[in-house]
Amino acid sequence: MVVTCAQLGYAAGIFLLVPLGDRLRHRGLIATLLLGTCAGLVLTGTASALPVLAVASALVGLTTVVPQILIPMAAGLAVPEQRGAVTGTLLSGLIGGILLARTFSGMLGQWLGWRAPYLVAAALALVLALAMAAALPHTTPTTDQRYPALLAACLRLLIAEPLLRRSCQYQMLVFAGFSAAWTALALFVTGPRYGLGTPAVGVLALVGAASMFATPTAGRLSDRRGPDVVNLICMLGAIAAGALLVAGHLGGAPGLASLGLGMLLLDIATQSNQVANQSRIFALRPSARARLNTVYMTCAFLGSSVGSWLGVRAYSAFGWSGVCALIALLAGLALLRRVLPGRAATCRNA
Repeated sequence: MVVTCAQLGYAAGIFLLVPLGDRLRHRGLIATLLLGTCAGLVLTGTASALPVLAVASALVGLTTVVPQILIPMAAGLAVPEQRGAVTGTLLSGLIGGILLARTFSGMLGQWLGWRAPYLVAAALALVLALAMAAALPHTTPTTDQRYPALLAACLRLLIAEPLLRRSCQYQMLVFAGFSAAWTALALFVTGPRYGLGTPAVGVLALVGAASMFATPTAGRLSDRRGPDVVNLICMLGAIAAGALLVAGHLGGAPGLASLGLGMLLLDIATQSNQVANQSRIFALRPSARARLNTVYMTCAFLGSSVGSWLGVRAYSAFGWSGVCALIALLAGLALLRRVLPGRAATCRNA
């Protein structure tokens, strides 16, 4: 419940707060959100009851949308020929933070208790807020629309831009499989097959952190060959990851090696898929990049939340094999969506 509340809070923050990146100056907006993150983390780390913990986690999710404001900002500062590479570089930092945080927080929680990671993260968020307030460049808002109009514009963009809808569908499906895998993985490696502690999940995340080195390459490939080529490679990679993860049933060192390699491949596929999608959508309307990213990331994290829920259900009903089949199925649906437009165009030309 806590994980789902955090993810839903993040999706809400993307929809409600990220559009402000087109309306407000980035320096003040980002520093304010980081201070909100700090407050939410303190509340989470001091929570005395599960409902308080769940609400505080939602607050943390709501305010930790800073990367989704920074990425469109940087895309606007970059020249078009380097936009994919810049997006990939920033996303590699985001991935590194997400995955290495799992390792760091697992070890810290093991030593000092579950509250320690939240309180340490609160201190880091405070330091980051001060650094961003001093270091970010001055930017000029691209619109003076009122807040309700900004939100309405996001919905209009989703209706008006078919490439935005397609990018959202790609990432919802692939990201759902990614979240299903990571949610169920903790249950699998701490269960009877392996009997490991939560730090083992952190070690596997550390292996997955190597995916941060792949996203700049995906960005450069998107710049040279186009996002569709990268999407296709990533969907095939996610299907292959689902097949490789099945070998986790072997147990012991071979099983752990298969889990590590499979999760690494899935991480690379998911994050590189996002680089391609964001490269595509940021080229649509330069004056509305934050709103385009709002629509895209809201859809992506709704897919992530559903994926976490499905992953637990699949694991409960069918075990780890069911989770692997779910990953391959979701990626297969994305691949089908990728292939169908091409077939339809071929039929029309004929």
